[in-house]
Amino acid sequence: MANQTGKNSAAIERLTQVSSHLKSSEVDLAPNRDAILKKSPDDIVVTACLRTPLTKGGKGGFKDTPAADLLHGAFKALIERSKIDPSLVEDIAVGSVLPPGGGATEFRAAALAAGFPDSTSVHSLNRQCSSGLQACVEIANAIKTGMIEIGIGAGVESMSSQYGPGAVTEFSELLENHKEAANCKVPMGVLSEQMAKDRNVTRKDQDEFAASSYTKAVEAQKKGLFDEEIVPIKVKWTDPKTDETKEITVSKDDGVREGVTAESLGKIRPAFAKNGSIHGGNASQISDGAAAVLLMKRSTAEKLGQQILGKYVAASIV
Repeated sequence: MANQTGKNSAAIERLTQVSSHLKSSEVDLAPNRDAILKKSPDDIVVTACLRTPLTKGGKGGFKDTPAADLLHGAFKALIERSKIDPSLVEDIAVGSVLPPGGGATEFRAAALAAGFPDSTSVHSLNRQCSSGLQACVEIANAIKTGMIEIGIGAGVESMSSQYGPGAVTEFSELLENHKEAANCKVPMGVLSEQMAKDRNVTRKDQDEFAASSYTKAVEAQKKGLFDEEIVPIKVKWTDPKTDETKEITVSKDDGVREGVTAESLGKIRPAFAKNGSIHGGNASQISDGAAAVLLMKRSTAEKLGQQILGKYVAASIV
């Protein structure tokens, strides 16, 4: 009981810290619409982007596929789709929360195997759930400051192979004895429970929103709305029932479930607190997958005949 009370107290304190960050950012820093839409040769633009399907960790189509192999598939498809000369790509940033082997080595190997030359540098980074976004921000800012002309921001995760008790190390006595430092160990699920209570978001609200999200995802998948952004990946997969290993092509997200209702979600046991509101049905699943985004200046894109899909405007950390 004392241990649980301590966890709740730490979660509340961390929640207060996060809330204060949000409150301090409640000013309109966004440029006006005309400024955003204005085109300039120095704009940082996206010319290609894609992802693998996202599959259930430990159960789905990528459960036996290493993170670097998923990343290789995304890299190879990005080269093919954009028709970019790989030698023009100067840097690749890869975001990953649970990188295998420290990240940089295997991710560089994935880039080399996909067709990038050894002159293309690769580095990995970790900003937790925002790691892939941070990778894109780093590449965009590197282009903006003149460090590079063309780069790729990517993200990858194999929770099937990297996630588990061993992914979280014990803190040293020094860190445990520092209150704010020790609070960094508060699990996201516990923090989310406290956030829901603080914001008066009921389980009913969450289940209804989740059910609506499932319905929309099912409809979008049936209409093929995800097909353009997804690149099918061939992998080796072992059937858990027969132990037979075979090659399969994974082309769709396997976490999209049809027939989910608020009522069916209401029967699932809470995951983080006995009387909690968050569970496996209304929280994000443990997933495997990869994504990649090609960025450069507008002037470079026009010179190379690259299709411009969007413009990087700004990023903020809260």
